[in-house]
Amino acid sequence: MPTLATKTRSNNRRELVLDAAARLFVEKGFSGTSTRDIAKATDMLPGSLYYHFQSKEDLLIAVFEEGVQRISGCVDAALKGCGQDPWERLQTACEAHLSMLLGGSNYAHVVVRILPSDAPGAEQTLVRLRNEYETRFIALFDALTLDATTDRSILRLMLIGAMNHAPVWYRQGRDTPKGLAQKFINTLRCAQGDKQNMTLKG
Repeated sequence: MPTLATKTRSNNRRELVLDAAARLFVEKGFSGTSTRDIAKATDMLPGSLYYHFQSKEDLLIAVFEEGVQRISGCVDAALKGCGQDPWERLQTACEAHLSMLLGGSNYAHVVVRILPSDAPGAEQTLVRLRNEYETRFIALFDALTLDATTDRSILRLMLIGAMNHAPVWYRQGRDTPKGLAQKFINTLRCAQGDKQNMTLKG
């Protein structure tokens, strides 16, 4: 029967595998990363990885799920301390989302950079995990007072796409996650003709 020490070592090794996989998936992409690469990065034999994960797709799912949990936790925590103004809440969620991406988290980058279609064997699970996270933004957009002709789904996807692309051009020191979130939301409000009190508190 496994002892507590054995379980602890196993869990620690699993975390090391996840950390290495997340980094390599970001650096080389899913298809460009082999199980041998991950094993080498963790000083393991390739076959030893299968003690923790049955396939590279299962490993991607675990990394993706960890990334979604981290981003979700950051956004949920930020919203708990936020008021009830719908635009302020959306800006707060955007700031938390951007903080995770621009803070250098490999897990967060896997979520936004690895497309579900990159791993057909895991596609349905990855789509489900991504959709579960985005339900937060669906609710935030549903709470906004928008022009009747506005397609909320397109507006939401446009905002999420803009945020997810930010790491490509972001330069630390020139702006901050908080500053970018405010600019993104002010742009949306301006497009809606909501020019009064566009600059939110904070």
